[in-house]
Amino acid sequence: MSRKTALVVAPGRGTYNKEELGYLKRHHAHHVELIAGFDAERRRMGQRPLHDLDGAERYSVNEFSRGDNASGLIHACAICDFLDIDTDQYEVVAITGNSMGWYLALACSGSLAQQDGFKLVNTMGTFMQDGLIGGQMIYPFVDDAWREIPGKRTALLSLIEEVPGLYLSIELGGMLVLAGEESALAAAEARLEPIGGRFPMRLANHAAFHTPLQQPVSERGRGALPVELFGKPSWPLVDGRGHIWYPFETSVPDLWDYTLGHQVVQHYDFSAAVRHGVREFAPEVIILLGPGGTLGGAIAQVLIADEWRGLTSKTEFAERQSSDPILLSMGLADQRAKVVSRGKAQTSNLTPWANGRSAE
Repeated sequence: MSRKTALVVAPGRGTYNKEELGYLKRHHAHHVELIAGFDAERRRMGQRPLHDLDGAERYSVNEFSRGDNASGLIHACAICDFLDIDTDQYEVVAITGNSMGWYLALACSGSLAQQDGFKLVNTMGTFMQDGLIGGQMIYPFVDDAWREIPGKRTALLSLIEEVPGLYLSIELGGMLVLAGEESALAAAEARLEPIGGRFPMRLANHAAFHTPLQQPVSERGRGALPVELFGKPSWPLVDGRGHIWYPFETSVPDLWDYTLGHQVVQHYDFSAAVRHGVREFAPEVIILLGPGGTLGGAIAQVLIADEWRGLTSKTEFAERQSSDPILLSMGLADQRAKVVSRGKAQTSNLTPWANGRSAE
């Protein structure tokens, strides 16, 4: 049976919500040793184990959206999902991710050993929570059909130039994530027309990620996470500029420098990452790792803007999804069933830990 080629996308912050509570227990009981290793790192840092968080009786936004909790939970869910991709059906051709998802992509690709990958995401999530410098909010520039409204994106970029201390944080499909200190965000909100009672939308417990305000976090990360943790990836990686790191061409010091430097303090272009990923590798499907599936809309908006495979609207994307899905979100039950082998607990379908690394 021929396999379908797949671009794998790792999620960022904000994807483990009330509906995802218990995700590890439901889907990944067979990865008990891996999760136990992650929890050993959590205990070393004096943090609540993932096993306890995921097994909580109820979801609390204040607790679960914190960077020192959300980062570890999302990483564990995503890496376990990646390991459970059915390699009899899908051939991974490249990996990318949104924001924090870049750290997850590194771990999936084998650039970092399993425990080192968790250490990276948990450490950076903790550092960001410790400082919680500034905040983020989202605002769209597409209409209900997910087509760009002429002049809307340009107006948002002009607003960033006009409001002191306001930054472009993430380009996220048909939305821009803006970031800055409270005064800058408040000034921007006052000038943005409310949309549907949702936008502009503030993101709880999110700092001004991917802006110069995160320079202290970048410096702490460089001090705590040495270049020796990193290695060459086993699959091509598409970063937050749309740049591709090919396995045999990657400079490990450059990869470390980008991850703890540019990626932290400069804006993250997830749209470019997806666009370059599908253009360069022409995947037959895109697999979005869990938890959650909220990033699926942003991915679809990138495909529509690029008219990938003739897609020009939300309706056309939905019709394609119902007949022959091109986006498979592992956080959604019906689509997850298409990605994971039935009746088989998979612990090592994908073993990317090359370059002298091992699955600890």
